[in-house]
Amino acid sequence: MRPILLMMISLNAALYAGIGYLTFLGIFAPIMGVVRFWGIAVVIPAIFAALFGPLVGGLGAAIGIFISDMIIHGNALLSITVGVPANFVMFYLIGWIIKNPKKDIFLRITTILGSIIIGAIFLIGWIIGSDQSLIMAIIFLSFGILCIISLSLFEKYWPRWKIFALASIVGNGIGSAIVGLGVWAFSKFFVLPATLGHDLPFITSIIWFTWTFSNQMPFLLLLCPPILKVCYKIFPEIITQHFS
Repeated sequence: MRPILLMMISLNAALYAGIGYLTFLGIFAPIMGVVRFWGIAVVIPAIFAALFGPLVGGLGAAIGIFISDMIIHGNALLSITVGVPANFVMFYLIGWIIKNPKKDIFLRITTILGSIIIGAIFLIGWIIGSDQSLIMAIIFLSFGILCIISLSLFEKYWPRWKIFALASIVGNGIGSAIVGLGVWAFSKFFVLPATLGHDLPFITSIIWFTWTFSNQMPFLLLLCPPILKVCYKIFPEIITQHFS
């Protein structure tokens, strides 16, 4: 790996860990009661992934989240099994999709149809008698509808950034799913930090997925494009083919 990429991975990790921790303290983000919006920190590795590729985005985010986890809750096992893979996959995918814009249609169809199909499955489960399935069906069907709306808006008004929007939705969706399922699975074997308990019901994985995805998505779509636009203007040599 070239030295410049190693340098960018280190810078990405340091900024992600630092901004993430400051966000945890309530800086750079609003606080509502005990709820803190962490999403703004994800802008950093998303920018690095778009500019320097999937490995820089993924590895920097994985290292950065591990550092901030050690400062915030100190549970290395939880971080390594959930936070690190979720962040690596999310930002690797963002960088990879941006570098492979020809897969746009396939990914778009897969993302939208996948969420609608999962929602339909849970809807059928509710019809045959599961109360929790209705909540899950609404979440996944809403996710599919929001994907359609978001991609349509970018296609019409900001076509230059439609690939980035798709990459953000896919990466954030899969990363958030890893967080939700990972924390739920972790709770089956270990006690979660911050008095969250253990052996939690499956519905909590859907709640974590929804919370993680929804509080990160606005920052990715609203902040990253203007920041990237400035970066491409200052350093035109790093513009990827689909942005030209």
